[in-house]
Amino acid sequence: MLHQLSAAGSRPVESTTIRVASVPSAHVYVRHLSPPRVAGDGVRRLPDPAVRRDATQSGWWPPEMLQASWVREHDDEFDVFHVHFGFDARTPAELTELVATLREHRKPLVLTVHDLRNPHHLAPDEHDAQLDVLVPAAQRLITLTPGAAAQIERRWGRRAVVVPHPHIVDLDRMEQLQCSRRDGGGPLRIGLHLKSLRASMDPWAVVPALVRAVGELDDAVLQVDAHREILCPGGTRYDERLADLLRSYDDSIDLRVHDFFDDEQLWAYLSSLDVSVLPYRFGTHSGWLEACRDVGTSVVAPTCGYYGEQGPVETYVLDEDHFDEASLVAAVHRAAAAPPVVPTVAERERQRHEVALAHRSLYESLVA
Repeated sequence: MLHQLSAAGSRPVESTTIRVASVPSAHVYVRHLSPPRVAGDGVRRLPDPAVRRDATQSGWWPPEMLQASWVREHDDEFDVFHVHFGFDARTPAELTELVATLREHRKPLVLTVHDLRNPHHLAPDEHDAQLDVLVPAAQRLITLTPGAAAQIERRWGRRAVVVPHPHIVDLDRMEQLQCSRRDGGGPLRIGLHLKSLRASMDPWAVVPALVRAVGELDDAVLQVDAHREILCPGGTRYDERLADLLRSYDDSIDLRVHDFFDDEQLWAYLSSLDVSVLPYRFGTHSGWLEACRDVGTSVVAPTCGYYGEQGPVETYVLDEDHFDEASLVAAVHRAAAAPPVVPTVAERERQRHEVALAHRSLYESLVA
């Protein structure tokens, strides 16, 4: 429990617990908004409601809390309503009803703007319409970088508090992985993970440039990973054009096709790389980038979005209108030549305490 000085300033008094309906609460980003290695900070985030029985997806998706009916039924259980992810599951009309219901029940809305452009949508229109409901309605806005905050102010005339992205990998596991980093033996490993081919990814531009970049390095390997569903015939999202492209390079690529990594497999994969390349034509922020930093892997990121403001990365020119192959080749060469800038476990732990305090203070300002 946090303590505050009393009005006389002489003795501490216990602060009340602030109950937050966090959408979601189980996401790793949200879990790391609480301070590490301590009992708590006076903030209690409600557990995610189970999805409806007719939902086809598991976990917290689609978020039940983002319904006006949920607010009406549970309004006595929370003090602050904080939206992070999942509102792409609701229409602008549904979100309008949600914010009206929150206002009716006198529940303050906080929105963390992670994405100014949804990486899963080919066109921005739907996400823009959802943000046009939530951003003006929120009593407080948070975002992760100054560039995103400036864009929010230009677009909506609203000021967002900038709170940096906390670590992704658990602190104890981070320490183990940083201590066991590759010692320089074997070839330099440049990684590109296409996952299930998000709409924001452009492997057709990036892969040929990476083959060239790695081919110009001494003793280096280009490892390309992807999920079976996009590269195996019969997969639910099979992309024949992409499969043909990747297989056309034969031994120039170490191609690995597999199912989704669980967390431990993902951390092991990232720590096996020297450099991870983000192939995004659009986007805003990246948890993948933060996980790479946690395990000591260098990142090459595009100029779209605000990846370069999250932490030290090498950048290349790629957005919806431009791609500069030479800039990607040069960025890979720079990343290969320089040691990664790795935040220590102590630095990440200190940052997380600061992130937790920033959120607690913001909630206090709303419920005071």
